[in-house]
Amino acid sequence: MKIAVLGATGQTGQYLVSQALQQGHTVTAIVRNPAKLTVHHDKLKVVEADIFSADSLKPHFKGQDVIMSCLGFPISYFSVVTGYTQSMSSISHAMRDARVNRLITMTSWYTDPNSGSKSSYLIRFLLLPMIRSVLANMYEMEQSLQKTDDINWTVVRPPGLKSLSASAQEFLTHEGYFVPDSSGNPSGSAMARGDVARFMLSLLNSNAWVKKGVAIVTK
Repeated sequence: MKIAVLGATGQTGQYLVSQALQQGHTVTAIVRNPAKLTVHHDKLKVVEADIFSADSLKPHFKGQDVIMSCLGFPISYFSVVTGYTQSMSSISHAMRDARVNRLITMTSWYTDPNSGSKSSYLIRFLLLPMIRSVLANMYEMEQSLQKTDDINWTVVRPPGLKSLSASAQEFLTHEGYFVPDSSGNPSGSAMARGDVARFMLSLLNSNAWVKKGVAIVTK
């Protein structure tokens, strides 16, 4: 397939680009700073664009089969995080103009503000308040996608992330904001970034999660 990857120089994005190329896909990595992407491949094209401008994205979306986003934006303690919704607005406009309708993007467990009520004390009272500015904007972006009729989106929600390559472990999935009863996961509900990329790429051959959000973790 022809895949445009946003956030290709990010920690998860780099795994996604490498695995997509290994699987034989043609990848257009849309980046702000091309020097940050160290992968070189015959089927890889690296282009510079502004993720907040539909006009900047549109030429690179034309002819693609799918847009995949691993974009991430930093936590802010003093202001509202807006990167997720602002970039998604540009992405969806550019997709319509370029006539691409498949989107696979990632957020996180617990984006819904009420979903962390059954999580551990540490997560509920320490971690979630710390990252709430990011989770709130991710949730807003998810809500905006649910209102779109013409984009076949999938939101992949991983838990905490570790910078590790893909494993061969099975995935546990749940249509919701976390995977319940995932206590069998010895890593304490964290997973390898390489596995997130592996799951996202597995969606290219499946309609199982179209127009849905899916929480994931490895067994």
